Amino acid sequence: MTSSSDAAATSAASASVLDLAPVVPVVVVENVADAVPLARALVAGGLPAIEVTLRTPAALDAIKAIAAEVPDAVVGAGTVINPANVADSVAAGARFLVSPGWTDTLLDAMKESGVPFLPGVSTTSEVVALLERGVQEMKFFPAEAAGGTAYLKSLAGPLPQARFCPTGGVSPANAPGYLALKNVGCVGGSWMLPADGIAAKDWDRVEALAREAASLR
Repeated sequence: MTSSSDAAATSAASASVLDLAPVVPVVVVENVADAVPLARALVAGGLPAIEVTLRTPAALDAIKAIAAEVPDAVVGAGTVINPANVADSVAAGARFLVSPGWTDTLLDAMKESGVPFLPGVSTTSEVVALLERGVQEMKFFPAEAAGGTAYLKSLAGPLPQARFCPTGGVSPANAPGYLALKNVGCVGGSWMLPADGIAAKDWDRVEALAREAASLR
């Protein structure tokens, strides 16, 4: 018999990463012990897709812990920049991959991984090149520095098939502007993960901030 939790997890796994929630938390885990309670707080607040960046030695173990102990989370790996990162992340249990940019080698590895991925773009030529390779869902990074909502809006006319997750400089103040664009599925950000709150292990605060983020759309 399938539980409601299992059914929800299956439904989440089959959906596009861009459609799971309006915001994908971008998480930097310094202490593996924080990974599970942090993920539970984010999920309870309505943000099931969690990007754990490969910026710390604890990242892969954090992904493993979340994958094993938080079944309602859809945990992914961010800052994926080479094929080794792809292999290690999938082996750890990552259910999606996010890169700040892409090369042919990295794109091939992500395609072969068997999990959804969001390669990073910041120019029209990069978007066109990915569309040529059959990729329609992308990360727009660094969003604010690369032109923000005005840039993405200008892409919607000639390249309507491309959908984006803008990340980089996205905040509660400008997130609604991004989310109002027809070619934006979600945004990525870390404002619901305040450093002092993580240090204090104030998971109730993280949950409350996640709930506010989840209500942006």
